[in-house]
Amino acid sequence: MQYKAESPEDYISQLPEERRKVISGIRQQILENLPEGFEEQMSYGMLGYVVPHSIYPKGYHVKPELPLPFINLASQKNFIALYHSGLYADPALLEWFTLEYPKHCKRKLDMGKSCVRFRSMDDIPYKLIAELTGKMTIQEWINLYEKNTKK
Repeated sequence: MQYKAESPEDYISQLPEERRKVISGIRQQILENLPEGFEEQMSYGMLGYVVPHSIYPKGYHVKPELPLPFINLASQKNFIALYHSGLYADPALLEWFTLEYPKHCKRKLDMGKSCVRFRSMDDIPYKLIAELTGKMTIQEWINLYEKNTKK
């Protein structure tokens, strides 16, 4: 679902109570573990954690006027979605995540290319999200991004 929000706080305030609690909890884990340099902002109508233009002036190759995305968090119609670009770009990180996930959740991993879907609000792997968030520095993400977009 798209929300018309000017800030992360505005976005969260528009969510139903159950979603507000979960999104706030995931956001807290991201903010506490996000490596230095990434910035939080609204991005694509979701909470976004990006490489700012001040660090990576080229921006996102599809839309250079936008900063390079890294993580997005959204309340969708039937689930909460965590989009982590590193999972899409780094096979080793994806393998680590898929092996760790069952240790943290009762439900089976529901995942697209870079989107992890949480359908049960009482089965959120907060500690795993915290660890995932801190696994890649801003420079490692930029290097991986450039390597994958040169193909």
